[in-house]
Amino acid sequence: MSVQQWSETVLLGELGDDPQFTDDLSAIIEQCTRDPRQDVLLNLGTLNYLNSSNIAQLLKLRKLVTITNHRRLKLAGVNTQVWGVFLVTGLDRIFDFADDVPSGLAGLQMGA
Repeated sequence: MSVQQWSETVLLGELGDDPQFTDDLSAIIEQCTRDPRQDVLLNLGTLNYLNSSNIAQLLKLRKLVTITNHRRLKLAGVNTQVWGVFLVTGLDRIFDFADDVPSGLAGLQMGA
């Protein structure tokens, strides 16, 4: 599994293409349901495509983390092809992005 507890309140997920994407995101959703104190950073640097099921899972995680748990979710390292999906679907306006994992972690630690 590519999910690790980076700090006491930050989960770091390294997401790749399916089926790993679905499995890892399901594990993150489960962990955030059990422990609502978690901020989440998803590294999408090795992700090459998003399908509608992946988008639905991301939206479910966003709702759980930001609305239900009142925590933060950041997406980092999004490549050009995947960024195009976010732009076309309008999801670029509802997710918080960081250029890379260190920037995302710093943003979560600083409360930005």
